[in-house]
Amino acid sequence: MRFCAGHPSSPPVSSPRIPYLTDHAAPGFIGKPVLAGVSQGETAYNRRFARVSAFWGRLARRAVADLFDEKNRRNRGAVEPLAVRMRPRTLHEFVGQQHFMGEGKLLRRMLQADRLTSAVFYGPPGTGKTTLAHIIADTTRAAFEELHAAAVGVKEVRDVLQAARHRVEDGGRRTVLFIDELHRFNRAQQDVLLNDVENGVITLIGATTENPFFAINSPLVSRSQIFQFEPLSTEDILSLLRRALSDSQRGLGRFSVELTDEAGHHLAQAADGDARRALTALEVAVLSQADSEQPDRPIMVDLVVAAESIQRKALQYDPTGDAHYDCISAFIKSIRGGDPDAVVYWLARMLEAGEDPRFIARRLVITAAEDIGNAAPFGLVLAQAAADATIMVGMPECQLPLAQAAIYLACSPKSNASALAIWSAAKDVRDGQTLPVPRHLRDTHYAGAARMGAGDGYRYPHDYPGGVVAQEYLGVDKQYYVPTDHGQEVRLREYVERFRKFRAEGCPPASPAQPTAR
Repeated sequence: MRFCAGHPSSPPVSSPRIPYLTDHAAPGFIGKPVLAGVSQGETAYNRRFARVSAFWGRLARRAVADLFDEKNRRNRGAVEPLAVRMRPRTLHEFVGQQHFMGEGKLLRRMLQADRLTSAVFYGPPGTGKTTLAHIIADTTRAAFEELHAAAVGVKEVRDVLQAARHRVEDGGRRTVLFIDELHRFNRAQQDVLLNDVENGVITLIGATTENPFFAINSPLVSRSQIFQFEPLSTEDILSLLRRALSDSQRGLGRFSVELTDEAGHHLAQAADGDARRALTALEVAVLSQADSEQPDRPIMVDLVVAAESIQRKALQYDPTGDAHYDCISAFIKSIRGGDPDAVVYWLARMLEAGEDPRFIARRLVITAAEDIGNAAPFGLVLAQAAADATIMVGMPECQLPLAQAAIYLACSPKSNASALAIWSAAKDVRDGQTLPVPRHLRDTHYAGAARMGAGDGYRYPHDYPGGVVAQEYLGVDKQYYVPTDHGQEVRLREYVERFRKFRAEGCPPASPAQPTAR
């Protein structure tokens, strides 16, 4: 039996048992198989047979593909690092972030009710952002799509959004779209998401290490809940290390490992809140001592091995990111608050992370004028000297004059009276009426000044007792500088009080023997 060429129901094999009539031999059956000597029932049977054969063929191909997929998954799993294998799979296994993942807290309630809204997970590496997204993928009834912002473009995003619209239109099923490293999308790429996030077609979960209020479009931020992930505590990381050592399927339980308390605490502290870093160091410590010929041989991970495995702590510090601004803010506020120990720590943290020491020196000069002021005027001199020394000697020696100046400023009496004075005056200049220069204070060093009345009535202070004379210098009654009684500024306060009283009362015009024209 043979079907006409190209017919969709044609079976893959042919049989010479029944002769075949071509299409043109049966004008009423163009495009259909016509079998000589075959009844209508037999023809229907053959068609059903072809459909059933195609169905089972598809199942067989799918089964083979699944076998290969399973084999591929096993192969990929064999090379996955410990930190990936030990990712928590349920909310019960998840550690840290108790401020929003603790019992009864907002995000946990949303996940348990499967009522997640669009969210941005923001925090340093190794704190559980991607892990929590995978837990959501395993627990939500919605479809889950995952993209990495560094590996896709607008086309791939549009394809995912189109598929999400079809799901909604076909059966009302929601789609959760997780985008890792969301801050790597430029503004145009982020804008592609706006409409579907707003209309509820997708529930967006974005993970980022950058401040979302700077790195992500404002419209997208306003449509999302912001969850800030904090570095994991030492106890949280220790619990993950113990779990990895006891898990024989995904972890290191197949080895006989003894982790000393000192080594565990060292790994947890040196990881600096990064679970991935701690687990990687533990894996290095164990596998570097494992013997494939003697897998049951005891493995000791003590303090020395732990220190070798994790090496130097990698500081999380972006010269243009949050850490840059947060650390310099803490440094300045510690000087203002008078805590020399905190000042030295924040200074050391910035320098160790590679901050430009000239930037720190400039901030020291500004702080000396703004926060120390006339309470300890030598502070500005010392800060400027430290800035000059920083430029001259560079790192690492410039840390010495920077530390000296910072400690001096922290321990000095404080006054921001000068800063408040200039800020207040500048506001009046910007917002208030411009004051004319009083006639007697105007410049007289040009031809015709006398005809304009410039300088008329000016009293030269050095021609009067004490070098002070009562006259109007501003033209209005306004007080900008309000000195404190801190440090050396107390003497300035006494002077200002005497001067203002003297000016208010006026003084009888002195009669200098020979008035000086100025």
